[in-house]
Amino acid sequence: MTLSLFPSLSQRSERVALTVDATRLSYASLAQACGSHLRALERAGVVVGDRVAVLAQHHVSTAIALVAHAHAGIVSVPMHPTLGERERAAVLANARPRFIVAADVGAGAAMRSEWAVIPIDTATACELPPAAGSVDDPALVVYTSGTTGAPKGAVLTRGNLASNLDALARTWSWTESDVLVHALPLFHVHGLCFGLFGALRVGASLRWHTRFSATEVVAEFDRGATMLFGVPTMYHRLCEAMTLEPSLGKVLGRARVLVSGSAPLPAREHARIEALTGQRPLERYGMTETLINCAQSADGPRRPGEVGPALAGVELRLVDDARVTLAQRDASVMGELAVRGPNVFQGYLDRPEATQAVLDRDGWFYTGDMATMASDGSVRIVGRRATDLIKTGGFKVGAGEVEGALLEHPAVAEAAVIGEPDDDLGERIVAFVVLRAAVEPSMLVDHVAGLLVPHKRPRIVRVLGELPRNAMGKVNKKVLRAVGGT
Repeated sequence: MTLSLFPSLSQRSERVALTVDATRLSYASLAQACGSHLRALERAGVVVGDRVAVLAQHHVSTAIALVAHAHAGIVSVPMHPTLGERERAAVLANARPRFIVAADVGAGAAMRSEWAVIPIDTATACELPPAAGSVDDPALVVYTSGTTGAPKGAVLTRGNLASNLDALARTWSWTESDVLVHALPLFHVHGLCFGLFGALRVGASLRWHTRFSATEVVAEFDRGATMLFGVPTMYHRLCEAMTLEPSLGKVLGRARVLVSGSAPLPAREHARIEALTGQRPLERYGMTETLINCAQSADGPRRPGEVGPALAGVELRLVDDARVTLAQRDASVMGELAVRGPNVFQGYLDRPEATQAVLDRDGWFYTGDMATMASDGSVRIVGRRATDLIKTGGFKVGAGEVEGALLEHPAVAEAAVIGEPDDDLGERIVAFVVLRAAVEPSMLVDHVAGLLVPHKRPRIVRVLGELPRNAMGKVNKKVLRAVGGT
């Protein structure tokens, strides 16, 4: 049975669907532009179920192509437009797309690849074909950031997308009357699935900024915007802008919902946003392989450091090192978070051994994220099992918790924490910080010890000019381990 991901697209309404910088498309004109692109792919021999790589350039045509593919049952492989040659070769060798499509074919053709690069053709209005693809058919192959090895292609089905977006819509009271603003790229699930696909699935309007500007984003709320999706770095920049120009805070305060994701929002930024806008941002937690697992609701409590309870239809549990369920629920019990539900991916493309390592026969996906769970089901993520679980002096410490404490110090702009071998403690906690003002490292150690139990304080603090990051903007702790704490 066919599953339509975007019912409003077929209604051909004149309501505004998508605004990208200066380009505005109604649902009717978006449907025609999608039809034009699909006609070009049909002429090139692409059929339902084929994989097509999309060079995710910051252009309205990129959004059109991704929507068209999802509607028509073509499997998109979103590609970061500035992937290195080795990363790009690995993705293409695994995905084996029929073609690469690009808004800027010149930039696409510059890639050294055996796959043909063809333009995204939206110039000639064409009739939109009927929706195609069933619940279990793949919709996307999204590649992980590769922080623990070569990128893996997570296969997300149409059912994964539909079930997750519908649950989010209920949690956030997201309807066709909303106007969403975001400036997130379309090569990962935050900007693509939740931002672009989410807005169109509920029949709302999306205003996508291809470059982030705090003043331009805030100005949208003078023009009727109701929701904002962002990452902590964006919210930090918004706070800086609103501090310099307090009137911006009053405008952003008109938002119905401010959503932060992709990384924990520091408690300091929570407090600043509330003081500047009168609003508390809500957080959610998800992964490429599972989409959104839990989220704070539009009308529920928004406690800094927590990412809310499980979405409707999603099961969560904490497990120990042997993957045995931990029954006790309180802030002192930390375990790996496992998830099961219609949001969990189909597996890694042509990587059965990698899939079996994280997805068991009962459908539980083991996230690798360490968390605590309150009695009401609200989750707090404390770090990655592989890189952020530090065993020091007989205690287990989540690096994310220490990083959050460091970020509450006014002199700290960025922080990353690792564990290093220690003859006495097993592992010692080492912190790397980027400062906005001079401060003695010992004062930062005392600051953490004042907020958390003493064994969670860093033993070493190193000041860096910037933290090393991968192509997705995540801190690369492998590099920090190579730098070392001594």
